[in-house]
Amino acid sequence: MTTIVGISAYYHDSAAALIKDGRIVAAAQEERFSRVKHDHNFPKRALAWCLEYAGVEPGAIDYIGFYDKPLVKFGRLLETYLAYAPRGFRSFVKAIPLWLNKKLRLRSEIRREMCGCQAPIVFADHHESHAASAFFPSPFEQAAILTLDGVGEWATATFGIGIGNRIELTHELRFPHSLGLLYSAFTYYLGFKVNSGEYKVMGLAPYGRPVYRDLILQRLLDVKEDGSFRMDMRYFNYCQGLTMTSRRFHRLFGGPPRQPESPLTERHMDLAASIQAVTEEIVLRMARHVHRVTGMKNLVMAGGVALNCVANGRVQREGPFERIWVQPAAGDAGGALGVALFIWHHLLARPRVPLHLDAMHGAWLGPGFSCEQIQRFLDEKGAVYHLYDAEEDLLEAVCCQLEQGKVVGWFHNRMEFGPRALGARSILGDPRDARMQSVMNLKIKYRESFRPFAPCVLAECAHEYFDVPAGEDSPYMLFVAPVKHEQRLANPRSADGVPEAELVGLARLKVKRSTIPAVTHVDYSARLQTVDERRHGRFYRLLQRFYQRTGCPVLINTSFNVRGEPIVCTPQEAYRCFMATQMDVLVLENYLLHKHQQPAGRTVNRQEYLAQFALD
Repeated sequence: MTTIVGISAYYHDSAAALIKDGRIVAAAQEERFSRVKHDHNFPKRALAWCLEYAGVEPGAIDYIGFYDKPLVKFGRLLETYLAYAPRGFRSFVKAIPLWLNKKLRLRSEIRREMCGCQAPIVFADHHESHAASAFFPSPFEQAAILTLDGVGEWATATFGIGIGNRIELTHELRFPHSLGLLYSAFTYYLGFKVNSGEYKVMGLAPYGRPVYRDLILQRLLDVKEDGSFRMDMRYFNYCQGLTMTSRRFHRLFGGPPRQPESPLTERHMDLAASIQAVTEEIVLRMARHVHRVTGMKNLVMAGGVALNCVANGRVQREGPFERIWVQPAAGDAGGALGVALFIWHHLLARPRVPLHLDAMHGAWLGPGFSCEQIQRFLDEKGAVYHLYDAEEDLLEAVCCQLEQGKVVGWFHNRMEFGPRALGARSILGDPRDARMQSVMNLKIKYRESFRPFAPCVLAECAHEYFDVPAGEDSPYMLFVAPVKHEQRLANPRSADGVPEAELVGLARLKVKRSTIPAVTHVDYSARLQTVDERRHGRFYRLLQRFYQRTGCPVLINTSFNVRGEPIVCTPQEAYRCFMATQMDVLVLENYLLHKHQQPAGRTVNRQEYLAQFALD
């Protein structure tokens, strides 16, 4: 039995993963344990849990993998600072202590954190880790590989092929020219946090018009037919400064960056629409070029840009590939899993047999909790609960609550690996209720009203509600598809009767435009998750029961957390979030709790909640 541990750390979304004889056993992000969102520190809690779950002592580890090569990355940083000197001095002074204290001594740092474990340590190339995370768990015997992110060591995008148990990356785009950093520059300019607010830009884009698209393509970058590009670095500041954009950028787009939490204007929406349009165009060009060069019929993707599910959806619908598979933990967290698989298949040359679905087990790779553990906690808390011995009775009770317009916290099985809630740590609602998007955004998630919610749908019914071929699955919520015309309303209007055509900006949010309005975005798109019984078990049967009761095979599925907090991991965190929001019902495995029955229950605002539990 060969045990391999993979680690990603010291940038953002640090994580640990463990495989045994090539089988993925456990994987989790450090943030879920530390409760620090996007935690970048060494994943000691996540690693400890992986080892405990697998029943492995540190001394029994055979190999340790780290997801990038810090010495190569340090060389890139030094070259960049020297190229921009003396302008990069402040950035250099801020970055160098972490490198001197930890990153340049990473081998000894890993030994120290792992109690002196003497297993060989392998440092993989950053994009090799991404590529391995995309290809090796995929259902394909062979596929083209495309990785896209901010930056690894030098590469910002790569492509190549995977065949059997081997991967080969043959082409790359190099720093500072980066699609991920370009998108993050607009994220910063629009007043959102880099490395976490990119989802907000993607969600805001449909409210605007891509009126700056041509300006971006003419002034900021020169894009070739193959999707490669060069950026005019005079408009950016990330090489030499502590911000993403320069004064020249600000003059070009009409003013300084938006202040966080300030009002969003039509101009901001247009900027979001414009950078999203440019991103989609570049990703499409790259995908077509990769297809021409490799001749492969399948494509796998990873890297932070591969979480742009709108671009993924366009590649799926308009690109030349027959099938596409995206690593659900496509960002840096997935690099921990990628390097472990890279060691097993590529370096140790162990055989690989692709599984029909994939090898990710629905991405349910984190901690799970027994009914005994949950009941012990609830009794200690003095919570009032209903225990259901029969699953069918539990599902009936939950569906009854959903049908009545209640918001349900759903905690079941092992926690998801990656940024999406996929039916293990989810908040659920009825998508037919037009009020549900605003209710869940403002009263449950404490986040911006424009943020869209994702639908989860029975896999066999997806083609009836969304413009996807029958049988095409999207189990990891990584593709956006249009809502089917048959489900759209003929003359959509706002609640006070104003036709949608007369509305602009966020006023369009209030329009009921389909039979599932709470998950239909303003451009009639939806980031769907298909749910099947083999991957999802009880979650699939919940959707089935809701379908039987209502004739609708769709539910709202959003992550079980509030803004600023990582997705909940434990029953304690789920209960705490339940009590601190206007959530109506909580399901912890076989236990159902109603808010109004709980002792001394008081809904607090987001600031109180995060301050109380030191989550922000």
